[in-house]
Amino acid sequence: MKEQTNIPTGKVERAGRFVTAGLKVGTNYIKHYTRKLIDPSTTKDALHQENAEDIYATLSNLKGSALKVAQMLSMDKGMLPKAYTERFAMSQYSAPPLSGPLVVNTFVKTLGKTPAQLYDRFEMKACNAASIGQVHKAEKNGKPLAVKIQYPGVASSVKSDLRIVKPFAIRIVGMNEVDMDKYFDEIETKLLEETDYKLELHRSQELSARCAHIPNLVFPAYYPELSSERIITMDWLEGLHLKEFLETDPSQEVRNRIGQALWDFYQFQVHKLRKVHADPHPGNFLLRADGTVGIFDFGCVKEVPEDFYINYFLLTDKEILKDEARRKEIYTNLEMIHPTDTAKEIAFFSGLFQEMIRLLTHPFTVERFDFGNEAYFGEIYAYMDYVYNLKEVRESKVARGSRHSLYINRTYFGLYSILSDLKADIITGQSRIQTLMGEAS
Repeated sequence: MKEQTNIPTGKVERAGRFVTAGLKVGTNYIKHYTRKLIDPSTTKDALHQENAEDIYATLSNLKGSALKVAQMLSMDKGMLPKAYTERFAMSQYSAPPLSGPLVVNTFVKTLGKTPAQLYDRFEMKACNAASIGQVHKAEKNGKPLAVKIQYPGVASSVKSDLRIVKPFAIRIVGMNEVDMDKYFDEIETKLLEETDYKLELHRSQELSARCAHIPNLVFPAYYPELSSERIITMDWLEGLHLKEFLETDPSQEVRNRIGQALWDFYQFQVHKLRKVHADPHPGNFLLRADGTVGIFDFGCVKEVPEDFYINYFLLTDKEILKDEARRKEIYTNLEMIHPTDTAKEIAFFSGLFQEMIRLLTHPFTVERFDFGNEAYFGEIYAYMDYVYNLKEVRESKVARGSRHSLYINRTYFGLYSILSDLKADIITGQSRIQTLMGEAS
């Protein structure tokens, strides 16, 4: 893959790149409607493919929050046309890397030394390049290391990038601007945290230590003396990303072991620590043939407020949800229904949410769940598509759902997606969660 020798960091230059991408998208629409005049049976598949290519090409060269939004969208298989999710998924670990001189410059600016002065060996060619930074392999005192380097200008461009990328998100997702306004503030907060590598280093050490007792998880050690506000040095972990791992045709036993480890990892964080690794895309996990999984990149951590936690997980209690008054109270606390809603709106949206919750919380309500059940996910995607296309939903004047639900929902959607790809059959019931909590006390 061709390296980048520079990244646009100025607001005007970055905005100009977005304008150019917008013009290309506009041209693609003209081409699509021209093709449709000639052949009325023409679908939007080619349009989506061309738009995905052009938008991704722009975002991958801009890096930072613009590319991160694409990464987030790629994780929701029900939100975007397939062409977008497949193309945007490349942002998880396959964006164009920075050139050598830019890498060296980052070291000199933040650590005062070149990579050659800090490590016994440093591979100048990046082995992975994603949205916020890229990873290089290094060695010191015989120990293989992974060195994550943040792209220049990422932190300073978060606010302006999100303002520019919002119209793209509104158009390709189809969400009302009022919804985007509500959640973009949460996205901005988390993205700014992700550019703070000192905060990430602290969270990585803390959460790795507190989750170390969970079976079949492997965490790297971190090296503060070889880290800075834009560089993090950690142990190199062996393993394969999800797609490559599945190509090795692992046994069901190994799939289940990895799936159980991931499920336990997330339940322990949410229920015990009230903070969670909220970036569960395949690029952050390394799967191994012995059924263990390496976990890193704690840049995106969502701290879960107690009131939100209590109400959110009451949704997994079937008995409580049978009480209409109690259910309405929970929905109101979670901002799923609003004080300004009419009785008709309350009944309508409560009915929609009740069915959605029944589907999404099902793994929590049974002792064991097979995430290889394609019919289950087919039912979820079909229902989400049905809800998405309802006139009442599309024209709703209020955003439904607490801002805190954005990253928690994203975490569980990402986890479910990985477990589905693994076809993992695992223990998911409340007794498993209680066991995890007890083992840590």
